[in-house]
Order: sequence, then C-alpha cells, then structure tokens
Amino acid sequence: MDEKTYTNEFQRFRKQLYQNFNKRADTAMELVDALCSYPSASSPVELSLAPVFRRSYTALYKAMAEVEWKSVPLAQLVATYLPQPEQRSFWLLGVDVTSQPRQFALTLPDRGYVYQPNQVAGNKPVTIGHQYSGIALLPEKERGVSSSWVVPLSTQRISTQEDKELVGADQIKALLEDQTLPFHGELIVEVGDTSYSKPAYLHANRDHDNLVTIARVRSNRTLYNQFVYEDGERPAHRPKRYGEAFKLPDTTTWREPDWEITFTETNRRGKTYIVKAQGWRNMLMRGKNKPKRIPMDQYPFTLVCITRYEEEGNPAFTCTRYWQETLMADRGWETPGGIELDGHL
Repeated sequence: MDEKTYTNEFQRFRKQLYQNFNKRADTAMELVDALCSYPSASSPVELSLAPVFRRSYTALYKAMAEVEWKSVPLAQLVATYLPQPEQRSFWLLGVDVTSQPRQFALTLPDRGYVYQPNQVAGNKPVTIGHQYSGIALLPEKERGVSSSWVVPLSTQRISTQEDKELVGADQIKALLEDQTLPFHGELIVEVGDTSYSKPAYLHANRDHDNLVTIARVRSNRTLYNQFVYEDGERPAHRPKRYGEAFKLPDTTTWREPDWEITFTETNRRGKTYIVKAQGWRNMLMRGKNKPKRIPMDQYPFTLVCITRYEEEGNPAFTCTRYWQETLMADRGWETPGGIELDGHL
C-alpha cells in the first residue's frame, strides 16, 4: 500500500469519526487531534495551546461537556481497518484496567482509591482517581511495525460501585455479540492478568463457544483435580466433583503433568534461556454461592506452568501459571499454532 492509499484511508476514517459527533463536531475533532499530537499535555488548558486546536480553551470545555463521547462506536469505526490474523487461526484480545490519578481534583465526582505503582519501598501502590477498563486487539507482529502497538476496541470508566473485572466481562460480551465486527463467530482468545482468574469473570462468558480465556493465576491459589470414581462404582448420593487439592505453593501436591515441553529462546541482548512448560488437563476451581451461584465444577480447564531457566539451570523468574478454558473437540475449531492445550493455545 503506497503513501497515497494510506492518506486516503486515513481521511476516510476521519470523516467517519467526524460524523459520529452529535454536537460541536469541529471542536471535538480538533480536540482529538490535540490529544494525538500533544500526549504530554497535563491539563485541558495545555491541550488548548496545541497548534492543531484553533479555538479557545472555553470551547474545549464546552465540547467535553456537550459531546456524547460514549455514543461514539469505537469498535465499529476501526472494524474495517483491523488486521486479519494470518499466522494465527484466532483473534487475540487483551483486557486490562488503567488508572487515572486525580488526587487534586477535589470536585471530581466518584473518585476512589486506584492502583498506582510506587517506587518508594514500604509505600502502598495506591492513589485517588478513576479507573478505566479497556479491551484491545493484539495484532500479529509485522515487519517494520512496533510489536507493542494495539488497536483499542472498547473503553469504559469503572465507577467505585462496580466490579472492575465484571465491567471487562460485559465489554467482551458486547464485542462477541456485535455482528458488524469481522471476528463475529470466529475463534477468539482473550488474555488477562491475575485479577481476571477469579470465578466471577471466568464464568461470565462461558456460554460463548468461540471464546477461549487465558488468565494468569496467583501463586498462592489452591486448585483441584477432578474426582474419578473407580470402575463399577456408583454414587448413592450427589456425585463428588472435587478430588485432591492441587496447591500451587506446595509442589508435593502436584500430580504428574499431562504434557511437558522444553525449548530454548534468546532475548534481544543475546542471552539464551531454557523454557520449560508443563500442563495439567481437567483441573477445577472452587465456585461461589453468593451473591449468586457460580458452578465452576462444570468448567474444567488446563493449568499451565511456564518456567524460564538460565543456561546454568537456575530459575530466571518465578513460575508463571495460567488458567485456560478446556474446549471440547466437538466445537470444531482448528488447532492454532503454539503450545497445544486440549487442541487450543
């Protein structure tokens, strides 16, 4: 694609975005340009000084107050431009929460304690402000393009009364059910950090057969093997579902892995590591009964432990464990490349 084609595509996108502003469209468009060209601005007044913003700072405040920003269909706007997966046989989505510190905005409504990294030892990593839940497409690596870029699909502010992970679950559900998006009905893999490995989030979208969830698990969790009755044995009561405990911090409770692979990798500095991956199929997590019942015993998953060793054999980092939904073969999805986990990555 040449420069002229890129320019035409960009202009077409800008026109589509412009048409979605219900009020003060010109001011809103210049505000978007200011945000993109002046990311270091720390206040609306600084944004109003950007060369691309040709209006006064009072017009900026009016646009912020009158434009219905939430009504702008972000996912639909970028749908035409989403890069189709070529190396993968699935679409990869990332879900996370971003904090916006506003400790000095005393009149800002609904502020709360939010996470903020703190380099001072002994200080709690918290501040006062807002939180935002974001869903982004994680594209494949392209030659000449940074591997760190993502495509935002949904952003929503989390109120102090909401569960931040369940807000993300609702966003994922909305994307899955949107028939205008190119990945509707196709295999989707979502990845999240440890906070997304709780039962409420993992159970939220299990009715979507085309969704695979991969989430990191805290190292102090206790999981369970499935209980297996001996041949010919029939339970005279409610069938037992949970077997022996699988305590992540206690390796003596671990059974032999169902599969194990070892390979080497070299980082950008030329240092070589040995990577060992182990997997346990048909693991279970305890569910919840309150405020509503979450029967996690109905959703067995694959537990993966990935450990990176230095060439001398010493662990370079602590073991990283992931919860991954076990999919039944009758769903008919093709196996993606990578580590095989019950036919899925």
